[in-house]
Amino acid sequence: MKSAITPVNGKIVVAMSGGVDSSLAAALLKKEGHDIVGITFRMWPKDECGSSGGRACCSLEAVTRARAVAEELKIPYYVVDLSDDFRREVIDYFCASYLKGLTPNPCVACNEKIKFGKLLDKASLLGATKVATGHYVKSGFDSKLERYRLLEGDDKPREQSYFLFSLSQGQLSRAVFPVGGFTKEEARKLAKEMRLRSHDTVSSQDVCFTRDLDCGEYIRQKTGVEIKCGDIVDSFGNVIGRHKGIPFYTIGQRRGLGIAHKEPLYATAIDIAQNRIVVGTKKDVLRKSLVAERVNWISVAGIDKPTRVEAKIRYNHKKAKALVTKTDGGVRVDFDEAQEAPTPGQAVVFYDGDVVLGGGWIREAQN
Repeated sequence: MKSAITPVNGKIVVAMSGGVDSSLAAALLKKEGHDIVGITFRMWPKDECGSSGGRACCSLEAVTRARAVAEELKIPYYVVDLSDDFRREVIDYFCASYLKGLTPNPCVACNEKIKFGKLLDKASLLGATKVATGHYVKSGFDSKLERYRLLEGDDKPREQSYFLFSLSQGQLSRAVFPVGGFTKEEARKLAKEMRLRSHDTVSSQDVCFTRDLDCGEYIRQKTGVEIKCGDIVDSFGNVIGRHKGIPFYTIGQRRGLGIAHKEPLYATAIDIAQNRIVVGTKKDVLRKSLVAERVNWISVAGIDKPTRVEAKIRYNHKKAKALVTKTDGGVRVDFDEAQEAPTPGQAVVFYDGDVVLGGGWIREAQN
């Protein structure tokens, strides 16, 4: 087993959630002889953290675990309140996107704006040159390209490079990923051998802050916005059902439509202007192309000619072969084979093997 620690000089702040991955990251860096500081950020409002039942990274249980690990490692430890930043950068974006008929990716926003944004600012105040997390990814500087590269972690089912595609060169230059060279099982085993009390903690869920609520209900409660019911129509515009509000649906959704049909139906489009959900069969959600905007290139400076890549259109999506072409406002992605439900608001991330070339935000999908 090999860690993915990048040689560094100076102090390193470790984002400690109380889980096994971040605890092991701190322990490995400490063992390497680095000067480290542990930080847990409180991102949920205080009343929600207290009622989370231990699921929030800021819950009393999580903070207690993280503090205990810091004490075992004999490192300084702080809890930093970033709840206002988290609300503005992640929760508000999440709610606004759904209300516009888009499907957001709050984990990407959290990593870019909070974990490698606000936390880096806090780290600088503590005199730290780097920030470390428990992400299952690798990174390093390529002297030939003169760029920092982002690579998949060794644990392919759990690697998290998709969620970090929007990091800038400046952010990657200060990022350390100590567990990227481990599988989850190896990480747990090593954490147990190092007697870290977090070795058997349950892995966190993707959208942590919605708790047990579905997205629509969470948005209703969080924003107070009136969510109106509307028609569900087929591809010809015929009304075949009623929906309970746009934020309750996403492209490709099958469950919860409440319509009996000879074939399973899927949401194929969200019509905000007329407050309608368009549905069709599985073949109707297949798309050969998409257009992405706000593209961030990582391991390359950009592309000037059509480039062959493997692309992921969601975290758990199998990489698909595609051709990426630069456009005035971003890129066009043409897949070799039609893909199921590329969804506006989600990210498309481009790979060359295990190297993340970059990625962008899906604006629209096309046949």
